[in-house]
Amino acid sequence: MKKNILVTGCNGQLGREIQKLEPFLPGIFFHFTDIKELDITSETQLDQFFNQHDINYIINCAAYTAVDKAETEKDLATLINVTAVELIAKTASKYGASIIQISTDYVFDGKSQKSYLESDLPNPKSFYGHTKLLSEDKVKQFATNAIIIRTSWLYSEYGHNFVKTMLRLGTERESLQVIDDQIGSPTYAADLAQTILQLILNHDNSGIEIYNYSNKGYCSWFEFAQTIMELKNIDCKIMPIKTKDYPTAANRPAYSLLDKSKITKKLEIAIPYWKDSLEKCLKNL
Repeated sequence: MKKNILVTGCNGQLGREIQKLEPFLPGIFFHFTDIKELDITSETQLDQFFNQHDINYIINCAAYTAVDKAETEKDLATLINVTAVELIAKTASKYGASIIQISTDYVFDGKSQKSYLESDLPNPKSFYGHTKLLSEDKVKQFATNAIIIRTSWLYSEYGHNFVKTMLRLGTERESLQVIDDQIGSPTYAADLAQTILQLILNHDNSGIEIYNYSNKGYCSWFEFAQTIMELKNIDCKIMPIKTKDYPTAANRPAYSLLDKSKITKKLEIAIPYWKDSLEKCLKNL
């Protein structure tokens, strides 16, 4: 059966990577939208779009992701990450469509000593993390069929992200200080995009499911930055610094490694190692 998939936030990192996969997916018709094509904070526009296009799935790549700014831009972060998700969930349920909602490792407080399972109790430390947890709650409350995917440290060739920032600063400065006591796993948006579409192809419309996805392995932001410089042969010295010595507006989890065993078993996939995926991305930049 032909699938009509609406992708919101199509100009962001994940949306751009999904667009690149479209030619390889015959039988799937994509509607790529951003704010100009579809305002997801408008119930009227969502209703009209679903009614006109017979949408089967919506991949909600639209999100407010400025973690530090969210501490002061609370209304805007709430509008995009919470209110819009509620409207999407209600509209999708009305038209019998399924939702793929992207969430984050920042729903956890980072105090765990082991990788987080989907079933572990969230406890966000930042307002951004709080809004993303509320978005999960809205999906659970109003959607009929949905997949929530928690991911971490997303990067790609597109948009603003840690990898591109390090590449820019590495060529501008002789040295950089990068935090070494926050541990997680980078996620290449291209790998996540492929996994999302695999989930859709294997989806059985059976209620609400939560999955973790990031690349295999783990590192600190300091190790991540060091590896970027090494792979690109950039002569910039990376020096470790502690979180307490680098204050930011938002608190971030010290340890947010996600356990991927559930999605690995579901899709029978081998998740790429983070350094291998980083190397692929850097070759494309």
